[in-house]
Amino acid sequence: MPRGRPGGAARGRVRTSRRARGCAGGAVLVLAALAVAITGVVLALNALVPRSASGTCLVALPDAGSVRLDADQADNAALFAAVAAHRELPARAVTIAIATALQESKMRNIDYGDRDSVGLFQQRPSQGWGTVAQIMDPVYSTNAFYDVLVTVQGWEGQEITDAAQRVQRSAFPNAYAQHESRGRAFASALSGYSTGALTCHLDPVSDDASAAGGGASGGAASGAVPAGAAAASSAGPIAGATPPARLAVIQQRLDRDFVQIGAAVVPPGVLQVDAASLPAGLDPEPQRRAWAVAQWAVATASATGARVVGADGQVWVRDDGDDAAWLPVERAGLPAGLHDAIAGAAPGIVIIG
Repeated sequence: MPRGRPGGAARGRVRTSRRARGCAGGAVLVLAALAVAITGVVLALNALVPRSASGTCLVALPDAGSVRLDADQADNAALFAAVAAHRELPARAVTIAIATALQESKMRNIDYGDRDSVGLFQQRPSQGWGTVAQIMDPVYSTNAFYDVLVTVQGWEGQEITDAAQRVQRSAFPNAYAQHESRGRAFASALSGYSTGALTCHLDPVSDDASAAGGGASGGAASGAVPAGAAAASSAGPIAGATPPARLAVIQQRLDRDFVQIGAAVVPPGVLQVDAASLPAGLDPEPQRRAWAVAQWAVATASATGARVVGADGQVWVRDDGDDAAWLPVERAGLPAGLHDAIAGAAPGIVIIG
């Protein structure tokens, strides 16, 4: 065999190898540029989404410390839990929803995002999630998220970030994991498994209807947060509304989030909610459902203006401000009528005033 052929072949292989390395290098540069572009979008979203509301909600668990959300974020977490309760989904579904929304939008209903993404879960009209108007409806977008989640085979046993990724198909599939601890804590409280664990520290509200410019209808947390806008005050959009107007807003919000739940205004002018009227789910215990509704009422108080929430002989009082916590009703210093309504409530009954 001529001596020159191996050498020529070797040189050919060298040239081919160089071309391959050149292509590989180009691919690496393209991928790096794509990663930088995607990271830029994420950083831009983080910069544009409002950072905080004036109120704070926290969940304190004996074995896991405490985790916090801004009041408007907690309001959306409460919606996720209520929709899950209506659909009889386990608390794990709520954990996945919270972790997903925290990553996608900081759990705020924003009207912008990467390409045509909008809303709490940054769902895209072009990908079949619905129209912009539909996706910007928090109830619609939450149900749309759960509609896909429940089709994922074995989602209940998957890691939180894996289940979220199967729904979202994100460029950052592991990013949801960083929000798992907050998701688990708030899901546990809002599903009623961690009792007396969720409290909010909010601005007080006035019952003088002339004291505020807000009306008694609508909820700020239910609407979009435009780019760069400030988050809503923890006094809510109904600061200054009369007590009957506040109770009407709370009842409307109950019907919106839970769909079917028994509630009526009773003496001394408080809303009595029958949590046992909710679907039983995996745990039909009335006390658990009562705590789910009670802690929902606290988490949504920034939008509804709720001032007092009572369940299972415990009470949260908004006017306690930064010291607000669940207390035995006997220690809360409530007016006699309100005290008696909470103290005398049957299992499964929640009192909201």
